[in-house]
Amino acid sequence: MAAASKRQRRMIPFGYKLMASYLVIVLIPVILIGYFAYTTSVKAITEHAKSTIQGTLTQTKENMMYQIDQLQRTSDQLYWDYALQDDLRLNEYSWTIYDKTMKSIVPKLQNAINLTPNRALLKFYITNKTYPEIYAVPTKGSDPLLLVDSFELFHMDRIMNTYWFKSFQSSEVDAEKIESRSFWRQIEEDARYDNISLLRPMFDYKKQKQIGFMRIIARMKDIAGSADYRKFGDKSSVIILNENDRIIHASSKETSYPAYATWTEDLSRGHLTVVEKLPNVDWTIIALIPHKDLSKEADKVKWLTVLICLGSFIVLSSISLFISRFFSVRVTKIIRSLNAFREGRFDKRIQYSGNDEFFQIAEAFNDMGRHINSLIKEVYEVRLEKKEAELEALQAQINPHFLYNTLSSISRLGKFGEIDKLDQMVTGLAKFYRLTLNHGKFIIPVEKEIEQAKTYIEIQKIKYGSRVEVMYDIEADVYGYDTVKLVLQPFIENILEHALFQSCITIKLCAYREKDAIVFKIIDDGVGMKPQHVLAINQRSGGDQAGYGIGNVDERIKLQFGPQYGVEIGSRFGAGTTVLIRIPLYKEKNFKKTET
Repeated sequence: MAAASKRQRRMIPFGYKLMASYLVIVLIPVILIGYFAYTTSVKAITEHAKSTIQGTLTQTKENMMYQIDQLQRTSDQLYWDYALQDDLRLNEYSWTIYDKTMKSIVPKLQNAINLTPNRALLKFYITNKTYPEIYAVPTKGSDPLLLVDSFELFHMDRIMNTYWFKSFQSSEVDAEKIESRSFWRQIEEDARYDNISLLRPMFDYKKQKQIGFMRIIARMKDIAGSADYRKFGDKSSVIILNENDRIIHASSKETSYPAYATWTEDLSRGHLTVVEKLPNVDWTIIALIPHKDLSKEADKVKWLTVLICLGSFIVLSSISLFISRFFSVRVTKIIRSLNAFREGRFDKRIQYSGNDEFFQIAEAFNDMGRHINSLIKEVYEVRLEKKEAELEALQAQINPHFLYNTLSSISRLGKFGEIDKLDQMVTGLAKFYRLTLNHGKFIIPVEKEIEQAKTYIEIQKIKYGSRVEVMYDIEADVYGYDTVKLVLQPFIENILEHALFQSCITIKLCAYREKDAIVFKIIDDGVGMKPQHVLAINQRSGGDQAGYGIGNVDERIKLQFGPQYGVEIGSRFGAGTTVLIRIPLYKEKNFKKTET
């Protein structure tokens, strides 16, 4: 116990605390300066890199806007062509329609698409059904941009029920601004072939109603070709988002970004993020550069700072160790004496010379040491004597009328000349009291307590004969432990005095181990007790001899082992009674060692 207490209360020595406080006072400024130098360097490098990346990203934005503007001008050429609107307004089934188609509509569509710097496909939808459709039949599953023709003419009926046109008409087009707006979307097979479409409605400038719809399909790599991760670094990434923050293009060697997935902040974690907005199209270009690539130069400063701080720590630790030892010698003497007290050596004294606070502590400690032995001895002896007196008083309260009754039985046997039974009873009585006395000890082995109970039963069977039948169920696990003596006999005596109101009775004595306890059970099939009688006995308020004997045993067990152990009674009137006695698993030598 003393060793365990020492481990629990172990603390950092005073000298180490003194050294640590010195190091903290000196090293905190060094660490703060080093941290400031490191963070400043990282910030400067990051700002420089961010400025460079911002310039590169701005150039990328301008290159993309050039490609976008080229396609926008293509749509503008058709949108603002009033002559084309006049032609589309014709409603005749004649040679005039065919002539307008071949001499006006087709050349204008061709000229418009020729303005695009890269391969593009113009799909021109009109509401006027008098004009014929002009289109090529593509191979199933092929890229529309692989068509030989660069434009196609369709009737509006072909797209009226498509999901993208309905969505465009219902939610994305403001009626007041529709005349001047165009929209970039990936619709139908665009995402599959990495294409993108410029969508724009055609309006009649005279009647202010929609007369057509333009869709210009271009390759995403042609528009976003300048958004290349290699301009920013091998491990960098360039992402293009549409107006709904969905990924429409990604350039990266290290990471795969799902097409048209929603952009989240988690995707930029661990990266320096630089953002550019593309005007008019509501697109966003994001450049992602890993922080570890930016911090390569800062790592040199970091390791230099670490080396300086480490060197300072070693030098200052040596100085502080010398100083702390110089001041902690006096405290160490007191600690050694206290440790001796923990080990039970109360004769330890502090030898100290001087005239300061430590000298006063030493004098007080020595005075305490001189008095503590006598105080502990006095208190311990008083408590031990009190406990022994209580146990003796309880032991003396065991009902002695068993001896009187037995002697009376011996007298009767002598009068009737039953010498054999008289000899058996005298022998049993001698054995019983030899076990009971036990050289004045209160603690006996469990096997002797069981043997004593059996001896008592054998004496009583001489008296009662076949009216008493006894069974035993003793498990071997209970042997080897100790118990308070005379915990079984009083209950067997109560059974014979109070439960034997019929021709015969059966008693069963059980003993077994249950977790960290030994349990004795004494069971009889006698007359039993009423509930109020059982309650009075358990509460020790009955005042009768049975309740008195139970209380005596219960109190002796609790006094010796604690309140969690003792006696429990259970009974049913007319069916019998069960007594349960619980004691701990322990041996007398362990108990004595703990007390001392």
